[in-house]
Amino acid sequence: MNRAELKAFLDEKAEHYEHPRFLTSDPIQIPHKFSCKEDIEISAFLTATIAWGNRKSIINNATKMMDLMGNAPYDFIMSHKPADLEALSAFVHRTFNGEDFAGFVRSLQHIYEAHGGLEAIFAKHQDQVSLQAAISTFKAVFFEIPQAKRTLKHVSDPEKGSAAKRLNMFLRWMVRSPQKGVDFGIWKSLSPAKLSCPLDVHSGKVARKLRLLKRKQNDAKALQELDKSLRRFAPEDPVKYDFALFGLGVFEKF
Repeated sequence: MNRAELKAFLDEKAEHYEHPRFLTSDPIQIPHKFSCKEDIEISAFLTATIAWGNRKSIINNATKMMDLMGNAPYDFIMSHKPADLEALSAFVHRTFNGEDFAGFVRSLQHIYEAHGGLEAIFAKHQDQVSLQAAISTFKAVFFEIPQAKRTLKHVSDPEKGSAAKRLNMFLRWMVRSPQKGVDFGIWKSLSPAKLSCPLDVHSGKVARKLRLLKRKQNDAKALQELDKSLRRFAPEDPVKYDFALFGLGVFEKF
């Protein structure tokens, strides 16, 4: 395919897969249960945090997280008591356990009390091109309060070479337009043009087959390369192609 043909192909696939019919099998269904901005962003952040492995397991365990917070995540974050955190101890999703969960609750409370919320941190530290530096700053802010050493690995850092797949997915959910009924578009202070594709084994494999990406590792350098390719096709909204790459990889085994 030449460039025009590839763009047309990706546009067609993005249009097909960015549709509410796919919510039933996607972790983004969890924040769609809420209407309050803070509930949406907190549930989305926690869901994205555990979004690796089997998608059914992710959805089930993210649902358990919401249940443990009384299905009122913002209220739980802001008004929890020590006994409430103890009740989280039995939670586990792969390597993310109850101790990590309790630590995340404390850090989120600190972010809302001391920094004006999740959106404010990313908005303050965004640069002219990308949100990757803002992700690195976010990690530093998130761990301003003491945490168990084991918990630190659950927030990625692009400056240390990570593609930060889960945080880029979370940012896509928060920033992209809700017009298609999938993403939320509740963070108005950030531009979709600055988003990066959530790079994982599926999107990476498809991107390489389509010659959008040459680097073999799914790391920060690969993400920069993929960003450059996708922004040539849609500079105002490059991450719409996440739907195409993921759909081709997961549903079509491209």
